[in-house]
Amino acid sequence: MSGSFYPKLAATNIRKNARNYVPYILTCIFTVAMYYIMKSLSLNNGIENVFGGGTVAYTLKFGSGVIAIFSVIFLFYTNSFLTKKRKKEFGLFNILGMEKKHIAKIMAYESMYTALLGIGGGIGFGILLDKLMFVAVIRIVKSEIPLGFYVSDKAVVSTLMLFGVLFLLIFLNSLRLIHLAKPIELLQGGSVGEKEPKAKWLFALFGIACLITGYYIAVTVKNPISALSLFFLSVILVIVGTYCLFTAGSIAFLKILKKNKRYYYKTNHFISVSGMMYRMKQNAVGLANICILSTMVLVMISSTSSLMIGVEDIINDRYPYQLEFSAYTSDTDIIEDIVNMVNETSDEEDIAITKRTVYTSLQFSAVYKGGNEFEFPEKQDLSLLDYVHNICFITAEDYSNYIGKNVTLNDGEVIFYSNSKPFKEDSVKIFGKEYIIKERTDNYISDEFMDSELIPTFGIVVNDIDAINEIRAEQDKIYGENSSVILSHCKVNTDGSAEEQKSLYDKVWDKLTEYTKVNDISYTTTCRENQRENIYGLYGGLFFLGIFMGLLFTIATVLIIYYKQISEGCDDKNRFEIMQKVGMSEQEVKSSIRSQVLMVFFMPLIMAGIHLSFAFPIVKKILIMLQLSNVNLFIACNIGVFLIFALIYIAVYLMTSRVYYKIIKR
Repeated sequence: MSGSFYPKLAATNIRKNARNYVPYILTCIFTVAMYYIMKSLSLNNGIENVFGGGTVAYTLKFGSGVIAIFSVIFLFYTNSFLTKKRKKEFGLFNILGMEKKHIAKIMAYESMYTALLGIGGGIGFGILLDKLMFVAVIRIVKSEIPLGFYVSDKAVVSTLMLFGVLFLLIFLNSLRLIHLAKPIELLQGGSVGEKEPKAKWLFALFGIACLITGYYIAVTVKNPISALSLFFLSVILVIVGTYCLFTAGSIAFLKILKKNKRYYYKTNHFISVSGMMYRMKQNAVGLANICILSTMVLVMISSTSSLMIGVEDIINDRYPYQLEFSAYTSDTDIIEDIVNMVNETSDEEDIAITKRTVYTSLQFSAVYKGGNEFEFPEKQDLSLLDYVHNICFITAEDYSNYIGKNVTLNDGEVIFYSNSKPFKEDSVKIFGKEYIIKERTDNYISDEFMDSELIPTFGIVVNDIDAINEIRAEQDKIYGENSSVILSHCKVNTDGSAEEQKSLYDKVWDKLTEYTKVNDISYTTTCRENQRENIYGLYGGLFFLGIFMGLLFTIATVLIIYYKQISEGCDDKNRFEIMQKVGMSEQEVKSSIRSQVLMVFFMPLIMAGIHLSFAFPIVKKILIMLQLSNVNLFIACNIGVFLIFALIYIAVYLMTSRVYYKIIKR
């Protein structure tokens, strides 16, 4: 044979199998481009140089790692469809005298062509889209767009190495499958079905148990902090349960339908039920993959879009004041100096202060299990996480100034506030001392803890600063070096623009730095506008990653559905031809196909919707950790994303069912 025989034959094979190869090559190009873009963006100095860009870059690096892992799994999975469809062709080559080493050469050239088209096209496509994606990220994080076109050498090398090794491993795996198979097995490989499986009731019950356990964890989790660790356990249980249910539960379901004579002994139901049962093991794995990928798309996009849409609410809840200056002291003279410093600087900058809140506070955590007494365990215990509460103490004088009305308290009397569940007791016991609750209030000083649902918080107004010092001394006895300190705060809102707020903040910060050096005290400061850029960096990066990964998983779902329809169409072709020869009409063929699709094809979408519903409580708790407390927004995003995805899913069904019917009709 001439040296050009194998390359030409490989090219001819790809061309003649375009229906199978073109979607695969396009998917390779798309996957490579996605990885390159994500890797390039994570290495782009233009992103790292913007305010909050370090957070975005870290998020993108994480995303590139996820895409790398996904690419390995997904391309191996989709290549298995191609290998199955080509077995008959390779078996014919073998029967006609071609040795397996010759077949290996053909496969090598086919793999090389696929790799060149996939990697070369993917990097080229990625470079073209890289600037567009860069602009999208910068827009999302609300920063200025730098000029210039950027091509990352490191991203190109990383992409070449990852996918070069990946395509080599895919080729070696295909070679292994062909080498181990006998010629007769290769000839029948594309059409070999499965024996009718037995209903594995224990396996199905195990799947149901995994699903119920995963759902139970998701629904019953109370604490947002514990939700993050339990989320992954819940996800694993749901994934295992999904595979078990689709593999064993679907067979059991078909067995039940088969026993129902009224349903089963109808032309379209008889053919669809018996056909699906015949190859249900392979069918079920594909359906489970579609379900899990669909769920991932729904959860990622709904949660990240909720964060991005609600980012301004998050910023305002997290930072109720534009500028905050706090000193680690209870000395009223020092906080008065800081207030004067802020007033003088605002006058110098000609920026009017529209709201000012000055107060002294002490905040620390305690365990509350009910009753009127708080517990203060010396050792941390994860079992107490659901009972941890934050307590904030302020004086009656500061509270009076905040509400604009004079309030007086005697020693041992308090005013009580709760940002979550109501506190119904008439007194509260702290460090063994009982305080009478004189009144309850819904109007407490705005604070990041008070306005957050992350940890339940109680606000307590005591009579004076001596009472706070007394409580702090008792706290020191238990927590020692880990005890909280008293902070004096000056928080202001102004009528200035974002740039004016930053300018005012910087000038006060400079003065405060010099002042605290002289007086030897520590301090903390916050500027909402600076934090806005950080938060947009974090949530913008998560949103971009969610959309990016959601798009990748959607493409994967579409491709699995496409190959599933083609694979099943080829398997069903001979069966339907025989049925039509013995009198089955074209209309009955369509009716049977429709029955089969409606029975199985939409099961993953329905299950994904159920998974999304049960994931809602635990994902909501995780979003609370990210300061999103707008439940209605999250509900709307869940519903909207599901409806959009369902429309895409239906469109894919309509397109792929036509392909399926064309195969059957030939």
